[in-house]
Amino acid sequence: MRQWPNYGDDRNKGWCVFCGGPAETRDHTPSRVFMDEPYPRNLPIVPSCHICNSSFSLDEEYLSCLIECARTGSVHKARVARTKVERTLNRKVALAKRLASARHKSARGIFWQPEDERVRNVIVKLARGHIAFEQNEPHLDEPTSVSVLSLCVMADEAREEFESPPNFESWPEVGSRAMHRTLVGAEDEYPWIKVQPHRYRYMVTTGPFMVRIVIAEYLAAEVVWD
Repeated sequence: MRQWPNYGDDRNKGWCVFCGGPAETRDHTPSRVFMDEPYPRNLPIVPSCHICNSSFSLDEEYLSCLIECARTGSVHKARVARTKVERTLNRKVALAKRLASARHKSARGIFWQPEDERVRNVIVKLARGHIAFEQNEPHLDEPTSVSVLSLCVMADEAREEFESPPNFESWPEVGSRAMHRTLVGAEDEYPWIKVQPHRYRYMVTTGPFMVRIVIAEYLAAEVVWD
């Protein structure tokens, strides 16, 4: 993906975009656990403290494996689908068993029971990273709403609405990366910024601030701050 400069307000830089603490390190947003090697060039990076940079790792690992299990239908097939998932599940037997126990059968087919708090934790973290990177507007407060759903269960009308930018979009902050994309007419990056094809894409808008995320063309998420 192309890398754009950020000339936004300096008062919104230099501290952890996840908690507001000291910017002791940098964190990829999205996390590389959701992508395959070779990784794309110019991955977005945001300032982070050491605690935030490491504290989300287990939940991100869990969500990455859960998505492949749900997308393919089983823990075994998830191993086959992605080498990275195979390595993780072979290394962490307890996680593999935990995911296997989340698989259930019903008259309507197979469904997975996620650990909702862990999923929400990761989605909000990713959204905070995207909105800080694109809009130069870190959001440390709790979002107004968080929704997570599989793309395959969306009705056609809901899917069309999710894929399109909302009508209430307003101008991003002057100097931000989002403003640069708008001014140069980067149509190939609008409305979705494709970090890695078929693996990860996201959209950020203002008025209100909103982040939409699609992982593995399977999991769809929306985070809104009014």
